[in-house]
Amino acid sequence: MDAVILRDFGPAENLELAQAPDPVPGPGQVLVDAVAHGVHLVDTRLRAGEAGPLPLPRLPAIPGREVAGTVSAVGPGVAPSWIGTAVVAHVGPRPDGGGYARKVAVDEERLHRVPAGPDGATMEPADAIAMIGTGRMAVYTLDIASISAADVVVVTAAAGGLGTLFVQEALRAGARVLALAGGESKLGALRAVTAGTDRIALVDYSAEGWEETARAALSSLDATDGATLVLDGVGGSLGTAATRLLGGRGVLVVHGWASGGPNAFATNAAGAGTGAPEVEVRYAVGPDAPPMSDQRPYQERALAKAASGEWRVLTHRVPFAEAARAHRELEERRTTGKVVLV
Repeated sequence: MDAVILRDFGPAENLELAQAPDPVPGPGQVLVDAVAHGVHLVDTRLRAGEAGPLPLPRLPAIPGREVAGTVSAVGPGVAPSWIGTAVVAHVGPRPDGGGYARKVAVDEERLHRVPAGPDGATMEPADAIAMIGTGRMAVYTLDIASISAADVVVVTAAAGGLGTLFVQEALRAGARVLALAGGESKLGALRAVTAGTDRIALVDYSAEGWEETARAALSSLDATDGATLVLDGVGGSLGTAATRLLGGRGVLVVHGWASGGPNAFATNAAGAGTGAPEVEVRYAVGPDAPPMSDQRPYQERALAKAASGEWRVLTHRVPFAEAARAHRELEERRTTGKVVLV
């Protein structure tokens, strides 16, 4: 079968399209003929040889943990009725998950049937992929954030896989939203997703003087006292600056640090007595985050939101053979929505 194989840690070019043996489903497993494969930022870290939330895989390895496709075979103890079913699954936390392959053995308990979308047709595999990992994390983070109609919400990386969902859910809750994204193309994608509402302002954080522009945008949202909630998955100087848009006090929800560095407010390094807001920090990642003992309910809720049309799913699709390109574009922040190999 075709597979993307990592033989040495390093740059994206180390991802090689090659042949690998077809996996055989074991007891309690099915074989999925995959047509969509999720790409996550942690995949790029592991490829580079950086251990983090997951240990480094033993090489050679097939990266990836999110797949969608059709069940083609079942292992011992699995009902044959699964064969021919369109499914999506997160294969689990193993670092060499085997997701960047045309055939993937998946535990039956991790399968979700791909639901029908708002038009009655089966949801596209790439959209289902976006919900099984990124959508699941969005639901979990939004539970922690607990957005209300009284909130003024700042979203960093608002055109990303998580950010686009946060923006949509905050608007659904009746909140006002300041969406931060880098570049006109990303702002354009956000406009398409949020058309029809005047409760959102878009700011290009790659433009000079963006913080002043952001404060003016808050005023245009009748939020002259500042924001009440920041959803930050970038960290570093951008996340810290975004958090300074809070009013005298507010809530910061940390769901990542894509910049490689922490949000200073999350490390108590923002500086008391400097005019900085008083911040309540809540974590969706890391040891201080509430436990997610069972991912399945969050995955089901995310799939249901996409299937019902509550969430419009944005995906950045790259041909399967160009996994290296997908990694580069994700690392260089040139993607909009969830990155998927198709």
